[in-house]
Amino acid sequence: MVRRRAEHNECEIFSLEELSLHQQDIERVEHLDRWCRELRILYLQSNLISRIENVGRLKKLQYLNLALNNIEVIENLEGCESLQKLDLTVNFVGRLSSVVSLQRCVLLTELFLVGNPCAQFQGYRQYVVNALPQLKWLDGTEISRSERIRASRGLEEARRRVWEQEEEYLKRRGTEKEEALREKGDEERKPGFDGRRYADVNTAAPALVENQENQENQEVKENLDEERREQEFWHTACPFTPESRLEAHRHLEEKKKKTKEKEKEKKPKAPRTLITAEGRVLNVNEPKLHFSLTEDEEHNSIVLNLEVYRHMDTSLMDVDVQPTYARVKVKGKIFQTVLPAEVKPDSSTAQRSQTTGHLVLTMPRAEGEIKVKKTVSRPPGGSQTRRCGGGGGGSPWDSKRRHNGPERLEVDPGERAAVDFANIVRRQSSEEGPPELSRTTAPPTAAGHRSFSDGFVDDPDVPPLI
Repeated sequence: MVRRRAEHNECEIFSLEELSLHQQDIERVEHLDRWCRELRILYLQSNLISRIENVGRLKKLQYLNLALNNIEVIENLEGCESLQKLDLTVNFVGRLSSVVSLQRCVLLTELFLVGNPCAQFQGYRQYVVNALPQLKWLDGTEISRSERIRASRGLEEARRRVWEQEEEYLKRRGTEKEEALREKGDEERKPGFDGRRYADVNTAAPALVENQENQENQEVKENLDEERREQEFWHTACPFTPESRLEAHRHLEEKKKKTKEKEKEKKPKAPRTLITAEGRVLNVNEPKLHFSLTEDEEHNSIVLNLEVYRHMDTSLMDVDVQPTYARVKVKGKIFQTVLPAEVKPDSSTAQRSQTTGHLVLTMPRAEGEIKVKKTVSRPPGGSQTRRCGGGGGGSPWDSKRRHNGPERLEVDPGERAAVDFANIVRRQSSEEGPPELSRTTAPPTAAGHRSFSDGFVDDPDVPPLI
């Protein structure tokens, strides 16, 4: 609980300076003087603490709030050398003489005792002002110099009256404790878990089970009886004591517990849908954790960085990697995300950062995964023979291709070993010179074409090949 309340200090309790533990149903203070030596402010109001203990070693403690508890005696605060403000509002402090133990807290300037039985004593304020000369404020009212002078007069008479009233209160308090113990014993001797008497189960229960209408009537009757007992509990007068406060608290806890059990029985929680009936995987984040999903192109893998709690034990996590999704169970809550590509579950790794505590899943892509690349579409007519010439002639497509570099046809090395397409035409050296072409000119035909000796027909509309 202390570590959970130290989130503002990165969950570090040894250097904690302020701690709030109010409304936590705490009945006893333990270990704080050993765990949190640097505490300066401590909030413990609205709990069930019956005794001040295990705070005397907090040398740097300046403000202690113990309002709305069950404290009856001021004690064990002598070691709080830096204590400046103490709040004991609405407790059960009846021993007013116990304020003398605060004389060692020389820096104490504010004290709140309003709402305690001792605040009703005659001469209460006069006694406290004289017992604690270092005080400047009492119950929110400043102690003036003139009030301190008046309080010093008739001090012995004020002490005698306070002691007499204190003895009367302690006797009355002892009687209240005996009555509380007697009532508790009577309740334990009552038959049944809730104090009611039941008929013989072996004879009455079978008949009720067989008839559904009788069961419904019985449920209605039990609800009415429960409402009646609830009204009696809250409308019955009782003394304002620590025992009555504990009884009210336990009554509320039992009521909440029964209500939760009924809600679970009536409305069972529907199971979380992780994969639909059609086989579509859903993204789920029950623990509400921040995460990032990135692709590592260098190692051809997908990396999931899940920001789990820094101080959470690794045994509370369960990782399941599938080819299309990854699932992590964190303290019983499911985190599931769909992956952008198929991965290898067997080759995936899960690591925990030693500095941040984050869970990092590295999932390599499956074999045969094709990376999409941008392709440039060829313009229409690009396969036709283009005319070559000097100057800046040519289409924009030609200039773009020249700018990007020459295009080459990639051939399988195995095929190249069989036939070498690069040596189809024999290359001539520069010393041999251009080859001599022997061709004969034939007379033009009727169609206007000229025929060569090799039977080739030259079309005048087709430009010459260079």
